[in-house]
Amino acid sequence: MKKLLAIFAALLTGVGLMAQNPVEDLDLQYATDLLKAGTQAPEFTLRDIDGNTVKLSDFRGKDVVLVFWATWCPDCRGEIPQLKELYARADPAKVAFVQVSFDRKYENLCTFVKEKEVPGVHLFDPQGMKESAIGKAYGVHWIPSLYLIGPDGRVKLGTVVLDKIADAL
Repeated sequence: MKKLLAIFAALLTGVGLMAQNPVEDLDLQYATDLLKAGTQAPEFTLRDIDGNTVKLSDFRGKDVVLVFWATWCPDCRGEIPQLKELYARADPAKVAFVQVSFDRKYENLCTFVKEKEVPGVHLFDPQGMKESAIGKAYGVHWIPSLYLIGPDGRVKLGTVVLDKIADAL
């Protein structure tokens, strides 16, 4: 009888653990091609929304939260409050927030960022998500896709889940 109760308890524990995590790990579905930890982050150069030329290497010496997104993406829009919170908690001397937009219209990006007060450095990739050489170099097939890049320029984490970036910081 005790053996039967132990087996039943083990089964209930297993079911309970599955019930605690009803949502699949989105990385298993959408982040399979993102760069792995330890990989050197590919260099890129884009213009920011003020027209300045910005390179990823400009942020060496800091952790970089690199976000690939677009204003037309509902999931991207939904993460903005959490991104703002993360930005507010981060030490700007140690962490930079760099966002690469796949919007097709520069004006849409500029207007949205200013109206919603989205923090960080905003870069414009006019090629769009499917044609972007930078997106391809980073394995981006889904947005938002996020990276935490270390001060040495190596990937610490690639994910589609902002909470994982927050935990890693």
